[in-house]
Formats: sequence, C-alpha cells, structure tokens
Amino acid sequence: MTTALITGGTAGIGSAFAEKFATLGYDLVLVARDRERLEDCAVRLRRQSGADVQTLSADLSTVEGRAAVEERLADRGRPVDILVNNAGFALGASFRRGTVEEEERLLDVHVRAVLRLTHAALPGMVERGKGSVINVASVAAFVPRGTYSAAKAWVVAFSESVAAELGDTDVRCMALCPGFAHTEFHERAGIDEGDIPKWMWLNASDVVDAAIADLRKGLTVSVPSARYKILVGASKLVPRRLSTKVSRSVSKRW
Repeated sequence: MTTALITGGTAGIGSAFAEKFATLGYDLVLVARDRERLEDCAVRLRRQSGADVQTLSADLSTVEGRAAVEERLADRGRPVDILVNNAGFALGASFRRGTVEEEERLLDVHVRAVLRLTHAALPGMVERGKGSVINVASVAAFVPRGTYSAAKAWVVAFSESVAAELGDTDVRCMALCPGFAHTEFHERAGIDEGDIPKWMWLNASDVVDAAIADLRKGLTVSVPSARYKILVGASKLVPRRLSTKVSRSVSKRW
C-alpha cells in the first residue's frame, strides 16, 4: 500500500492533498500542530474513504517537532512513498514591522523543515526504487516580497536541484507553485479576499489535481492554471527593479 505523509495536512492545500490521496486508495500520515484538529480530519477521511490515516502532532518550527517527523520518514518498517512538504504560513507584517523571531520561525518551517524532511525521506525512497517529494512553494517565489517570497524561491531552487540529483533514479522531486487559493492561509495572514481580483483565485482541489498531473509528467516545477503560467512567464520578462517596486506597493496595502 502506498503511504503519503503530508505536513499541514488538516487545512487548505494540505487537506486537499489528503482527500485526493485517500480517494486514490493511499494510506496517510497527517502532520500538524493541533492534535484535536488532526483527529477530526483523520476520522472524517477514514469514514469517507476507508483509508488508514495516522496522525502526528508536531510543530515544525521546533527542533523536536522536526525530529519527530524525520524519525517517521526514516522508518524502514513503515515506508513513506510520497512526502508533501506543505506546512507554512505568511506573516501579517512587513519585514521592518515584524519581529525577527517571527521571521526566523517562518524560515524554520518553510526552509529548514523542507530541507530536513526531504533529506530524511530520500534514502528510503531511493533504496526502494520509488517515491516522490512535492514541496509546496508559491508563485510568490518569482516576485520579491519579503521573507516569504525569499523562502519560496529557495524551495523552488532546492527542489530543482534535488530533482537533478535524482535524475538517475525513479524518485521524483517537484516544487508546486500555486497562486491565491481559497483556504484559511490568507485569512491567517490578514489578507482580505476582497482585495484580490476574483479571477486570481483557485480552488485547492484543482491545485492538487494539477500538481499530481504535473508530477506524473515528470515536471520539476508545477504552476497550476493557465492564468498563473502566463503571470509567472511575464514576471521573468519584467526588470527586477520594477517587479520589486510593484511588490512593495502591494505590500503596503497589507
């Protein structure tokens, strides 16, 4: 039986991944901080799909939390075939207005956890000759906008590098770069959905479907929806100074 471990698996894109994999008949390991919410999600998924759903409460901003998930990924007796590094959050304040502690916590979750969990998962996958790592980044990776964008740019570059290193194996690594998706992520970051044009919003389930399709195609970077593919392509043609200026003006609204 194929097992997928999903961080941040109780909400948003992580929850959509869990539902999709459960529908496909995969067993699940859901990772999040809130034990009660984890159990509620597990009960719902078991009832809906009959999947074997395990839960692991861990705070990925801490050494102990990351170590617990690393240990689970490295367990040869209970192999994980698909790792989805999805856990994350955005800061509700600009770099100057926020605290350095929050900035470091963001890096711990978006960068350090992604690095360590991927490193823990790969040896077993390569040994078994199969496996996939999906690192959830963002289209923000292509536009300068604070530590969040910088962290997501690192995720994209890291995933591409790992994918290249795995080129002579049957193990895959892909960065998923969604745009705005209807989840509680933006609410937590203090972003009002009304401030974003309606055409820019995606459904989390559509993002997941696109990601799985792109993974099967062997892509190393997945940008769901034609509208965001166009925006990302255009961003590469805009002078860096201009895109930074536009991003800074948008940030002041939030």
